[in-house]
Amino acid sequence: MPGHPSDHPYAVLAVQRVLPVLREADADAAVLRTTALLAAGCRAVELTTSTPGWAGAVTRTAPLSDVHGRPALIGVGTVTTTAQAEAALDAGAAFLISPYPAPEVRAVAVRREAVFIEGGFTPGEIAAAVRAAGSAKVFPAHVGGPGFVRSLRAVLPGAVIIPTGGIRPAEVPGWLAAGATAVGLGDGLPSDPGELAAVFAAAAVPYGAPRAAGH
Repeated sequence: MPGHPSDHPYAVLAVQRVLPVLREADADAAVLRTTALLAAGCRAVELTTSTPGWAGAVTRTAPLSDVHGRPALIGVGTVTTTAQAEAALDAGAAFLISPYPAPEVRAVAVRREAVFIEGGFTPGEIAAAVRAAGSAKVFPAHVGGPGFVRSLRAVLPGAVIIPTGGIRPAEVPGWLAAGATAVGLGDGLPSDPGELAAVFAAAAVPYGAPRAAGH
């Protein structure tokens, strides 16, 4: 786990504000996509356990750096079991994410002092995740829309809130304006390097600029 506060996944996500969620055909494809994302100005990337050979992809990408030379933060998503959580951390994952409440994963994260962004949909699930670790993934986010995140932010002002599911790149500004810390994007990210870099440049807090507390 990175030791400097600015290297903590929550801090990185609050600056990056777009979290790519990769579901690839195999580990090689995941490594290629991750490398392209890092070159485009991304630093934190979520690989998912739905990718065959995902643990190997994490091992290969965790030592990489972003375009500014900072260590990449490779997270693992769709983590729902103890075995997946242990394997992800053993492979070098910087954080874990689940799509719904996952007590088994939370227990591993506590024991290994790892960052876990637990998924939830109802206000109760989301609040429980925030109480446990200061963060929550809102999934499936498109069902409630940005207005749901705005309501959550009103009662969870300091939380790291990451809506994911059914969100397109063009919709990111609306979710950020509603109070999302970062927005998970599983589809729609362009393959062209210039266009991909533009997505991250448009969403991110400018490199080196201060950021607001709690966002």
